[in-house]
Amino acid sequence: MALSVCEEYRALVDKAYNKFSRLRDFPPYGQNKWDFYFRKAFQVYTKLWKFQQDNRQKLVEAGLKRWEIGEIASRIGQLYYIYYLRTSDATFVKESYIFYEAILSREYFKEPGKDITLANKQLRYFARFIVICLLLNRWDMVNRLVRQLHILVEDYSSSFQNSDVKEWKTVTQEIVRFLKADSLAELSRPIRYISALDGQVSSFPSVSKLEGHKALRLKNAVLVSYFHNEVKFSELTLDNFRMLQCLEWEPSGSFYRMKSATDSNAGGLLAQDIADPTLPANPHKYILYRPNIHQLLMVLATACEEVPPDSAVLLYLSAAGTRNFLASSTDSSPDRSDALLEETPVSAGSPRRRVDGSTGLSLGRRGSNVYPGDLLPFTRRPLFIIVDSDASNIFESLCGDERGEPVVLLLSPTAKPYTAKHPGAGSTFTFFLTAPLQALCQMTNVRVTELQQGSYEQAEKMVSSTLLELGNLLASSGSLNVAWGRVLGDPFLRQLLFRFVFARACYSLHRLYVGKSEYYPRCLPPLPEEVLPRSRVVELSVLQVARLLCVADQFIFSENGS
Repeated sequence: MALSVCEEYRALVDKAYNKFSRLRDFPPYGQNKWDFYFRKAFQVYTKLWKFQQDNRQKLVEAGLKRWEIGEIASRIGQLYYIYYLRTSDATFVKESYIFYEAILSREYFKEPGKDITLANKQLRYFARFIVICLLLNRWDMVNRLVRQLHILVEDYSSSFQNSDVKEWKTVTQEIVRFLKADSLAELSRPIRYISALDGQVSSFPSVSKLEGHKALRLKNAVLVSYFHNEVKFSELTLDNFRMLQCLEWEPSGSFYRMKSATDSNAGGLLAQDIADPTLPANPHKYILYRPNIHQLLMVLATACEEVPPDSAVLLYLSAAGTRNFLASSTDSSPDRSDALLEETPVSAGSPRRRVDGSTGLSLGRRGSNVYPGDLLPFTRRPLFIIVDSDASNIFESLCGDERGEPVVLLLSPTAKPYTAKHPGAGSTFTFFLTAPLQALCQMTNVRVTELQQGSYEQAEKMVSSTLLELGNLLASSGSLNVAWGRVLGDPFLRQLLFRFVFARACYSLHRLYVGKSEYYPRCLPPLPEEVLPRSRVVELSVLQVARLLCVADQFIFSENGS
């Protein structure tokens, strides 16, 4: 007997939800089996979506609710987003946006009434949609969604008296704090790689002295971040958010254009919505928040195993040193607000205790500290390591003790002047590596909105040209270490290196930081003298940008005698 339309619909719903649930059982690493089941889930949801469209009238007459259609669309949006996390293909973020935006415009989740389950579905949808819009830099939509989420949480609080109310209020506080910390992003160029500004891949001069080695290409990146009470939304920390973007191509590619004076003043630059089909694939990224040490090592092992020869793996570690890490007495409890989207910041007055043990990096869980020795087995592959920590110096021991390939290290300062701290704004070092001009504005307390019209845009262009000039200096240097020479073959890795050179100069020349080695970033192997902070070209590059921002008096330059 043939199934009725309603029976066939319910069978498809059950099958789709089962496929979706199975995906949750797979670990967040490895590709083969997971990819097979993911495609199966896509096929079922595509069939379900088309079926309900073709039979909408009959299903509505049989009792289909609008929120049920919204639930299907939301699941498809989630599938696209998770697939983006797996593949780093930004196309899937845009596809996710299409479904989430349709839910909003068609009001599928409107008026949940007194049904707490539907109210939670609506809140989860808004929280997930905000993440998608953040990744796409759609700031107008982000602000709109945050306002609506705040209203919905207030309504939820007055309608339902349960344990979730406090956690949903925490979610709204997190996103407001996140947007406040990243407020300059609305006025600036995208963090992603833009060939028109950051240099054409093919135009960069080749490095002649590679001593028989081939240039490296970045294929995999492992991004790890955890600081007590750091800026985050759900499990996406501000530092990881910035880092993941700087390891991607701006989707508009060659269609990207600078913002003109006749455009809206909502942002300093404008990206076209047209995607550039000629762009290479993005490096694959594993994004980890507060992992235990076993998860981190497993992911790193997978990342190293997956890459082909002459490929590099980037490891970004952003965490406090265990010698200074203060953990709350509740640090082992589960993260409730993150569970809502499928951690509630501990208040400043919470009881704390000092974690014992030799110096490493704390990932926020007992027994999950990371030590330099943990990384040695992975140095059989080329590793590009960035450590943003007050204990970053301990990783210097990796150089010279590798197991096969020379490791390269970019290390943050281990301290900063008290007056130079910017609580609730993410790491300044990571900021320099991902958005150098924004970071310089933060370091010098520049209010971009108070600058002369056009000054910030001029500074953006100047920083871009400065970084390319520094890159040419490195490529032509006769004393460039071969480990760095191999890195210059990859656009993402060399851009991080150029920005490090600029950042180191800003730290070294700023009056608040002068004379204290612990205030300066470091790198291993050492870079040539041509790009040291006091070299003429490097010092002049900082001076020119500082003058545009009207903050040259905050630095000590030999060029102008100050």
